[in-house]
This record gives sequence, C-alpha cells and structure tokens, in this order.
Amino acid sequence: MTFTINGREVTAYEGETVGAVLAAMGQRALRSSEKFNDPRGLFCGMGVCQECRVTVDGISNVRACMTLVTPGLRVELPGVALKAT
Repeated sequence: MTFTINGREVTAYEGETVGAVLAAMGQRALRSSEKFNDPRGLFCGMGVCQECRVTVDGISNVRACMTLVTPGLRVELPGVALKAT
C-alpha cells in the first residue's frame, strides 16, 4: 500500500507501523526537541517514550511506533527533512 511522508510517496506492507517504515528507510530523525532543537527519533518502539511523535493526517503529536499505515495516510515530520533515497 502507498502513503506519503513529507509529500513523498512511500510503499509499506500491510500491518507495518509508520515508525517501522521510517526505520526501514533509514530515517533516524523524526522531529526536533522543543527546547534545544535536537533531533529525536524512534527509541522505545512501544509508545512509552513519545520521542517518535509525527503529524498524521493533520493531527500533531501522533506516535509513529503505534500508528499502522493505511492507504493514503499523510505523514509529516515537523521541521525535519526526509532522508534522500
């Protein structure tokens, strides 16, 4: 199935999370910290740490590690450029 990350069309397998797809792409930084603007990414992978927050379909602070990919999903990495493929 396909969905977009920062406007780029990406393919995912059924049952994959947004975090899993980003990790498979080699995308380590998913957002920047509020206080020091340091890069943040996947850490715990089970929804506890909240480090993988992204914007999904216009809703901010959604945990990438807990969000299953659906066709047409729109994901934005706030303030982070998507790694070149």
